[in-house]
Amino acid sequence: MKKTLITVAVVAVIIILLTLLKLNFFKSATMTPPPGQGSGGGRGGLLSVDGMIIKTAQLDNKLNVTGSILPNESLELKSEVSGKIISIFFGEGKQVRKGDTLIRMNGDEIEAQLEKQKYNQKLNEDNEFRQRKLLEKDAISQEEYDNALNRLNTTVADIRLLETQLAKTRIQAPFDGVIGLRFVSEGAYISPNNVIATLYNISPAKLEFAVPGRYSTQVAPGKKVRFTIEGDLQVYEGQVYAIEPRIDPATRTLKIRALAENRRGNLLPGQFVKVELILESFQNAILVPTEAVIPEQTGKKVFILEGGKAKEVFVETGIRTSNSLEILSGLKPNDTLLTTGILQLRPGMNVQISKLD
Repeated sequence: MKKTLITVAVVAVIIILLTLLKLNFFKSATMTPPPGQGSGGGRGGLLSVDGMIIKTAQLDNKLNVTGSILPNESLELKSEVSGKIISIFFGEGKQVRKGDTLIRMNGDEIEAQLEKQKYNQKLNEDNEFRQRKLLEKDAISQEEYDNALNRLNTTVADIRLLETQLAKTRIQAPFDGVIGLRFVSEGAYISPNNVIATLYNISPAKLEFAVPGRYSTQVAPGKKVRFTIEGDLQVYEGQVYAIEPRIDPATRTLKIRALAENRRGNLLPGQFVKVELILESFQNAILVPTEAVIPEQTGKKVFILEGGKAKEVFVETGIRTSNSLEILSGLKPNDTLLTTGILQLRPGMNVQISKLD
């Protein structure tokens, strides 16, 4: 009975298989792949990739650091003498010109003494004149004339001293600039220790930053800098004008200052800046996308298009930027560089350019 059941089952399986074959249920495992899935990965067996025509361009070897804005000139306004403020002639945050009187202090006593000495000067000049005429006639001695001349010269010196003291009661702007906030009022008694206000000249603005000491041989006055300030997308430009002749032993950095135009007053002292220092510029450099360069143990290589096929070329690289790499040798202008499908490319492979830059 058991053998009969097995025989029946085997016969049933054979019948089912024959039926499926007639219905074409099983397909050949060697069917032709759909279009676009051939051995090359592209239509007609070609690998579709992007490319670019090699051109020369300017390459700037740049160093990125941080720094701050300084005023071109600045000072705290203070009086040279003690006294009472009579008048204030400036407004806070306002422009002033060199030589403008900013503060007038009480100088009445000095003015009175000066007036007195000017009367004495007139008297002594007349006396000296008379004594000189008498000396010419030998009517007086040389000593008497010398005493008259000395009194005149002493009076003139006293007048100069008083004029200097009177000038110190008037504070003038030493340069063009903008006055900051003031800390005194009219009627206040001040001394040389009191700060009246701060005067700033911010056009041009100074830019101060530091670079690692190893770049000391690559920076010099005249080098160009680009920089940005917080909250402003504009890129500003400046020029190095001074370099500290000493590397800081604590930080091993070299301090540098540059000047930048600031006619609109956007650059304010104390602002934090991101600086891009251009160390060197190359006019005819060959730059390629970083991802197009394949590193290997024996060097670096790229693929170019030659006769419709991919060609392997070994290159020597130089400066690396944020997204490009300088090619020193191996490529020349007008070569067609393959920039995508890098991992699939093989020397001699047929390729098709789908996008050319």
